[in-house]
Amino acid sequence: MTNTAKETKAQRVERLKREKNPWEGLEEIRRFARDGFTSIPPAWIGTYFRWWGVYTQGDGDGAIGGSNGEGKALPYFMVRLRIPNGLLQAHQLSTIADVTERYARGSADLTVRQNIQLHWVTIEALPELLDALWSVGLTTKGSCGDDTRNITGCPLAGVDAGEIFDASALALEASRFFVGNAEFYNLPRKFKICITGCRSWCAYPEINDIGLTAVTRRLRGHDETGFSLRVGGGLSTDPHLAARLNAFVRPDQVLPVLRGIAEIFRDSDVLRENRERARLKFLFLRHGWTVEDFQRELEKRLGFHLEPAVEEHPPNDVYRDHVGIHAQKQPGHYYVGAAVLRGRISATQMRAASELSTRFAGGEVRVTNMQNLLIVNVPRENVDSLARELTTAGLPVQGSAFWRGAVACSGSEFCKLAITETKTFSRWLVEELEERLPGFEQHLKLHVTGCPNSCGQHWIADIGIEGKKIKVGDRMQDAYYFCIGGAVGLHQSIARPVGYRCLATEVPDAIERLLRRYLEDRRPNENLRQFFARHSDTELREFLAGELMAAVLRDQPPGQLPHGIEG
Repeated sequence: MTNTAKETKAQRVERLKREKNPWEGLEEIRRFARDGFTSIPPAWIGTYFRWWGVYTQGDGDGAIGGSNGEGKALPYFMVRLRIPNGLLQAHQLSTIADVTERYARGSADLTVRQNIQLHWVTIEALPELLDALWSVGLTTKGSCGDDTRNITGCPLAGVDAGEIFDASALALEASRFFVGNAEFYNLPRKFKICITGCRSWCAYPEINDIGLTAVTRRLRGHDETGFSLRVGGGLSTDPHLAARLNAFVRPDQVLPVLRGIAEIFRDSDVLRENRERARLKFLFLRHGWTVEDFQRELEKRLGFHLEPAVEEHPPNDVYRDHVGIHAQKQPGHYYVGAAVLRGRISATQMRAASELSTRFAGGEVRVTNMQNLLIVNVPRENVDSLARELTTAGLPVQGSAFWRGAVACSGSEFCKLAITETKTFSRWLVEELEERLPGFEQHLKLHVTGCPNSCGQHWIADIGIEGKKIKVGDRMQDAYYFCIGGAVGLHQSIARPVGYRCLATEVPDAIERLLRRYLEDRRPNENLRQFFARHSDTELREFLAGELMAAVLRDQPPGQLPHGIEG
C-alpha cells in the first residue's frame, strides 16, 4: 500500500539537507545571479541559502501579512556577515561600508551576536558581494542555517585590563574549524558558541549552546588558566539558561570539547523530529538528559575524563555596554566605545569609523553584543580627538542610559516573522524617555523584540518588551508585552512575564511610570534588578499600568517558527 502521508516541515528540511551540502552550491548561486530571481528553486529560497547567511526579506508587514506565522517575501535578501569574536580590521570595515553602499541601500545592522547584517541585496549582486567580502578575509558562511553560528567572545579580548585570559585566538580557531566543515553542516538546528576570557561575561555564555568562561586554579604551586563549561543555553519561546558541567577545560582541550559537543548535537536524531524543539537545550527540557548524562556522553566521545570544575566567580550585577573611554591593560592606551542606537549604522558611519581607527589608533574595530562599535589601542593623546569625531559622525561615545541600553531586533521592516516594527519604534522610545526622565543614570538594559523568538534577547533584559498586536476598532495595531527583571551572571534569571500589555504608543508612559516608582521607592544603593526582584508581578504590573489590573496572558506565536532567523 502506498504511503501518501504528507511530509512534515521537519521531514522536508531533513531530506533537503541529506540531499545537498549547501556550501557546495556556489556555482548554483552564480547561475541564479545570471538567470535572475525567478530561476531560484524553492529549496534554495527556503533552506539552502541560509547556510550562506542569506534569506529572503519581508515586505514590511511582517508575519501579519502572510500565513502560518510567516509573512510575504520580496525578491531581495538579507545577508549576514560572520564576525568571529567581533574582531575587524579597518580595511575590512571599509569594504563592508563599500558593499553596504553599493548593494544594500547604504544601511546595515549590528546584531546581538557581533554580526553585521545587510538588506535589500539582489540575487544579481550576491556573488559580487561575496567576492568582495572574501577578498578581505570575511565570509557569510554559517551565519544562518543548521550549523555553527558566529562564535562570540569579549570584544575587549587582549586589551581588557581585568581579563583573565585572551580567548580570541581560540574563538578564531574554532570558527575556522566549523565554517565550511562538511562534518558539521547538517546539525538539527542552529548551534551557538561563546568563548570568553573576561570577568564580566559580556558575551552572555549563559544563553549559548556552549559557553566557555575563563577560570584560574592553583595547581602544584602555580596558577593555571582554563575554562568553565556550560551547555544547553538558549532563549526563543522556551528560554533556558545553560547548565554548568563539572569540568575544568584546559585551552588545548577547547577544540576537542567543542567538537565532541557538536557531535552529540549532530547525532541526536530525536532533535530532528520537530523544528521548534530542535535545539540542544531540549535534551534537558524534553528528553530527560541530566548534566551528568551529558558529561558522560561527552567524555566517551573525547576518550578521556575532564578534570573537575573549580570555583568560579560569576559577575555580580556588572553592566558592560563598553561605551565611553576606558584605559586598556597596555599603558598609555585606551579603547573608545561608540553607542550605535538600536544597532542601525550607515555606510558613511562605518567608513568614518574605519578611517578614524586608522588615523587615531591601530586600525582595529570591534563589534559588541549590545550592538555597539569599539576602537581599541588609542594612544592617550588621540582619545579626545577620536571621541569628538565619532560623535560628529553620529556615533556618540557618551549617551543617556536609554540610548546606551536600547537593543532591538530587525522587526517587521525586514523580517517575515516579526509582528511589530522595532527599529524606528526603539529610536522614538529612547527619545521619549530621554525627554521624560532627564538625568536618569541607572544602568538599564531595554530590549525590544518584534515577536516571541527573542532575537532582541528580551528574556535577559531589565525591561524586555515583546511584540504583539491589539485590535483597535477595525485595525490591528502594534503593541508590546512586558517581561521584567532578566539578568545574567551571579543573579541569572529569565525575565518574568508580568501580565501587562499595551499599545506601542503607550509604552513610554508605562516605562516612565515604572522608573519613576523605582526612583521614589528604591532603597539605598538599590539597582533596578534588585528593585524588580523584591516586587511581585502584581506590583510591577500596577507600576506599569498606574493602577491595579488583572494579568494578561502572553500570546503564543502565530504558527510554527522558521529555522533561520535570529540575531
